[in-house]
Amino acid sequence: MSERFRVVPVAAHESAFGDETDGDTVFDAGVGEGERAERRGSVPILQYSREPNKYGDGNPRESSPFIHNTDDYKGTLYDGKNMALFEEEMDSNPMVSSLLSKLANYTNLTQGVREHEEADEDEGAKKKTVKSPQMGTFIGVYLPCLQNILGVILFLRMTWIVGTAGILESFIIVSMCCSCTMLTAISMSAIATNGVVPAGGSYYMISRSLGPEFGGAVGLCFYLGTTFAGAMYILGTIEIFLTYIVPSAAIFKAEEKALEAEAMLNNMRVYGTCCLTLMAVVVFVGVKYVNKLALVFLACVVLSILSIYAGVFKTIFEPPVFPVCLLGNRTLQNHGFDKCMKTDIIDNVTVTTRLWALFCNGPELNASCNEYFSLNNVTEIQGIPGLTSGAISENMWGSYGPAGMMVEKDLPSVPAIASPQDKDMPYVVNDITTFFTLLVGIYFPSVTGIMAGSNRSGDLRDAQRSIPIGTILAIATTTIIYLSCVVLFGACIDGVVLRDKFGDSVKGNLVIGTLSWPSPWVIVIGSFFSCCGAGLQSLTGAPRLLQAIARDGIVPFLEVFGHGKANGEPTWALLLTALICESGILIASLDAVAPILSMFFLMCYLFVNLACALQTLLRTPNWRPRFKFYHWTLSFLGMSLCLALMFISSWYYALVAMLIAGCIYKYIEYRGAEKEWGDGIRGVSLNAARFALIRLEEAPPHTKNWRPQLLVLLNLDTELSVKHPRLLSFTTQLKAGKGLTIVGSVLEGTYLTRDTEAKQAEQNIKSAMSAEKTKGFCHVVVSSNQRDGISHLVQSAGLGGMKHNSVLMAWPGNWRQSNDPQSWKSFIETVRETTAAHLALLVAKNVDSFPHQERLSEGTIDVWWIVHDGGMLMLLPFLLRQHKVWRKCKMRIFTVAQLDDNSIQMKKDLQMFLYHLRLNAEVEVVEMHDSDISAFTYEKTLVMEQRSQMLKQMQLSRTEREREAQLIHDRNTASHAALNDKADAAPERVHMTWTKEKFFTERNRNREHNATMAVRDLFNMKPEWESLNQSNVRCMHTAVKLNEVVVNKSQGAHLVLLNMPGPPRNRGGDENYMEFMEVMMEGLNRVLLVRGGGREVITIYS
Repeated sequence: MSERFRVVPVAAHESAFGDETDGDTVFDAGVGEGERAERRGSVPILQYSREPNKYGDGNPRESSPFIHNTDDYKGTLYDGKNMALFEEEMDSNPMVSSLLSKLANYTNLTQGVREHEEADEDEGAKKKTVKSPQMGTFIGVYLPCLQNILGVILFLRMTWIVGTAGILESFIIVSMCCSCTMLTAISMSAIATNGVVPAGGSYYMISRSLGPEFGGAVGLCFYLGTTFAGAMYILGTIEIFLTYIVPSAAIFKAEEKALEAEAMLNNMRVYGTCCLTLMAVVVFVGVKYVNKLALVFLACVVLSILSIYAGVFKTIFEPPVFPVCLLGNRTLQNHGFDKCMKTDIIDNVTVTTRLWALFCNGPELNASCNEYFSLNNVTEIQGIPGLTSGAISENMWGSYGPAGMMVEKDLPSVPAIASPQDKDMPYVVNDITTFFTLLVGIYFPSVTGIMAGSNRSGDLRDAQRSIPIGTILAIATTTIIYLSCVVLFGACIDGVVLRDKFGDSVKGNLVIGTLSWPSPWVIVIGSFFSCCGAGLQSLTGAPRLLQAIARDGIVPFLEVFGHGKANGEPTWALLLTALICESGILIASLDAVAPILSMFFLMCYLFVNLACALQTLLRTPNWRPRFKFYHWTLSFLGMSLCLALMFISSWYYALVAMLIAGCIYKYIEYRGAEKEWGDGIRGVSLNAARFALIRLEEAPPHTKNWRPQLLVLLNLDTELSVKHPRLLSFTTQLKAGKGLTIVGSVLEGTYLTRDTEAKQAEQNIKSAMSAEKTKGFCHVVVSSNQRDGISHLVQSAGLGGMKHNSVLMAWPGNWRQSNDPQSWKSFIETVRETTAAHLALLVAKNVDSFPHQERLSEGTIDVWWIVHDGGMLMLLPFLLRQHKVWRKCKMRIFTVAQLDDNSIQMKKDLQMFLYHLRLNAEVEVVEMHDSDISAFTYEKTLVMEQRSQMLKQMQLSRTEREREAQLIHDRNTASHAALNDKADAAPERVHMTWTKEKFFTERNRNREHNATMAVRDLFNMKPEWESLNQSNVRCMHTAVKLNEVVVNKSQGAHLVLLNMPGPPRNRGGDENYMEFMEVMMEGLNRVLLVRGGGREVITIYS
């Protein structure tokens, strides 16, 4: 586990080991007495806390004990004059001399199990002097790696693999697997020497190099691999115990030979469960016992290896005597007989042997015997012919076969008709179907364990030197051992004995034990204790790995496994590890468990190589490993080899392992905590983003690729909270187009005085975006006034080709009551600026009534298409209906017919246009006929102009302005209600335009009729109407008549989309423009005003 240090000031007269430390280990930072005196009675020391440190605290800053700890120096100011220029910097940053002093005295305590060992031993003692780690390369890295790599597969399956695959193919298997681990070790050495690697080993390296998603997924796979490795070692222990040490201890015994395999599996399950329980108790009681026995287990491995080599060289002079009995060319199990002969002569009398009784119905010479037994003679050969016997040529090629195939020697024999009784005869047969890829999966666990050195980085004197040298030397040593064993086994042992997995042909001896010197028991006992030790170490390491993942906080449902005993022992993690390990033991077959853990280890090694390759190719500034003998091509070769071995070993296990890792990855991505670890995947994203932005800059997007890239302008209240969060909800619903979203807001003032508030506002907006599930970016600008700030956002938001093409904002609903005209003037200036910038503009009225996340019932989205705006009005409803909130709504399109238009033909043309656009919508053409300008229109225009004039001429107080605005509003409402009753029911006409050509035609026609209409209207005018601006009258007439038609058709719609007319060129009429908009939208609940950006956004072409 990792430790935490902090610098604390302690009074000079107090002892560094006084009672004030509350039992925490404290040591002096190495300052002299004179220096203590100069620091006015305060000495900075490094305090060590045993509280477990979570790597994933979400803080991207470097969490080291000598950086960013300046708070403790506030009272120790620098009094000299030489550095007066840097006094301000020294308040927040340490002096170089102080930094170097702390670096020199920084001590990283031993990590992992030694920490808990000390806690167990010092429960009564409160203080302990901390010693620096002193382990070197040989003790700290080389021997642990050697012990972890050499193990159960070497002792129990290596001879069988050589016999089944042959020397050449076994050589290929070993070379592939060892090359994979050597390339991985090179990549791992580069990562491990690129800074300090705390506890967690490979998980820490992968997660900090590839990010929390990959780190969590691969870390859990590595945890599962380590756990199943524990199950494999326990199964190996029980197999050695029941097969070679005490066969009589079996609880389940088969009556028939066909049931022997099943009985053996049941024995493995029972004894394996007992062994697992015992080991878990040992680990729970205290890992110090495991550590103390580690040297014993290592000695067992080394002595076993030495005894094998000694036995091999002894076969040159004196091969051991292990006779093998053959019937014809079939190998016999040497259990139920003592002599390899059918009959024997005793006192000149021919008698049958015990072997005869196994194949015949009785001991008589004329008894009925098995046909093959009768036709073939019995031969006895030497199982260990010796190094110079020439057996190497016989064992050069493989001998694969199905389960139940007899192990045969290349000798002449008389064939016989196969009979059902053959399976009950004492032949040596294959217990499983054998093929090359299966052997790869079974063998690979024997080369795992290369992470043992990196897991102990805290215990090393110089980790950045020891880890590469020790790991690579250990892999080189074990590779030599494995390759030499392949050749020596094939040269010394007969092929039928090599293919005899359990040594039945050599009286039940361990096959590799028959080769050892001075006795087979050296290997049997050595391998037994070696497997025990490896199992204990797996049960010790796996829970700590799970604890490290849980404490990172990236997988929420694993957080419970981060807790443990008072000394940090991972109790809950140990319990889960034992349960998973039990599932492996219930499989009960070493050959079935080995490929499972091969998958998990290979996946881990694959991502170690990927991490190194990515960091190298991205040329990250922080990528400065001290180990220089690496290259990205080697990492990619290692990664490819890992992937190939996964599918060679077992394609279905590989797919399952990748599925598990993928599910964990997506879970962490969806539910996990946000971490910023400076990982390589983020570097890939940055490079990909840069490349994509440069490519996007080359040309503007085609119409087919157009999608709304929104700049959302938010208003904040006095507490810097979002005023209209539903605007963000609407943004999310529009984002079915998957476009860019930039959420912007403006604070008035200067950045130097309001930087803190700007950051707070940004956090509040991000929180609102998260609550509304809005994916995008946030940008808060501090400007001298609101108008300039919005202008800056409109001009500069976005980057390169990823700039906004649309602006979304809320309609200023209280503009009439506002005592500050800048609010609505700023809105109109924004409309003008978006038009000048060729940006589309979306303005939502009554945005607080827009739906949040609740699905709307069946209804309509009504589009009033007055002016062609490039297709925005068509596209927006389509995008909205992709979201679940609007999915049940139907789209209706209304358009306005002029007096001389053929409305029936217009409807057909519009339906055909929508058909080509692949849009489903109901079409309706609204006919609006000529009508006189009503008295209500004149009255409303008069009230509007009078109010505008009064506000310009009078400097009203805030109270008076509000009263005046309310009075005018009441008069408007009363006039509207009175005049509506007298309205003419005759068909009416309003001058609208649908296309640019019709606009010019209509304008010319209006000029011709203006004089006549003006004369006719003047007879009906009141005296005060004569001074009205006729342009305002016509605009008000348009707004009133359009409002009446829209309210009549669309009052019940869930959303109404309207063309937004542009503001007047003369800024003097801005307030009138706001009034026109209000009249046009009056009586409608949800309205979206749409103003196109001057380009086509929808096309009929594919």
